[in-house]
Amino acid sequence: MQAGKLLIIGGNAHGFSAPATAYTEAEQAGIGTTRVLLPDHIRRQLLHFHGASLELEYAPSTPSGSFASKALAEMLDHAVWADVVLLAGDLGRNSETAIAMESFTKKYTRKLVITKDAVDYFYAAPTAILNRENTVLVLTVAQLQRLVTEAHFTQAITFKMDMLHMVDWLHAFTQEFRCGIVVRHLDTIFVALNGRVSSTHSPQDLEDSWRVATAAHASTWWCQNDSKPFEALTMSVFTKPEE
Repeated sequence: MQAGKLLIIGGNAHGFSAPATAYTEAEQAGIGTTRVLLPDHIRRQLLHFHGASLELEYAPSTPSGSFASKALAEMLDHAVWADVVLLAGDLGRNSETAIAMESFTKKYTRKLVITKDAVDYFYAAPTAILNRENTVLVLTVAQLQRLVTEAHFTQAITFKMDMLHMVDWLHAFTQEFRCGIVVRHLDTIFVALNGRVSSTHSPQDLEDSWRVATAAHASTWWCQNDSKPFEALTMSVFTKPEE
């Protein structure tokens, strides 16, 4: 229990690899106990999904198999148990899920890590997560571009930025917005929080897989090093096993 309690939320009837990967990676990172919350539509598909430190829970789902809006109650109830909540992705595209995600981030005020398509649910109202304290976004440059554009940040972020300009941009961005950023660019994973920026070489072509694994390790390290979030996030990237 002293190694931390992580709640992973994600999955839908057509895909749940993100929460499964997040669980495996958090175990490798040394999390104490993990609870995974999934839509109840896929309960029968996961009878084989178990582990010594895993608690598998379910919340109401839509007919198509995504989280229903009334899943919010279960999300908040399980979040009270956790030290950190990871919105791991594979949520699908559903208006009820969007309502649940938006409401959850407003009502839950403790540590929250958001990655993969969970980030996409906040394009319409990006300040809900950009200005939320105790929040870390593990995302692509394209996702960050979209959030920045919708939030009307004065400095644009581009794929052509060199490392120095990326560091300068992240420094300025995280001085204005409260959330932490973990983003991969030029074979490098950048961590930015409160104007501080670190960079870790990451040469592998990880495509989309790096986000969930990185988010799980970041959640674990942040959970176990509460007083030094920037250092914890940086070390989580630096020590994460390569794919």
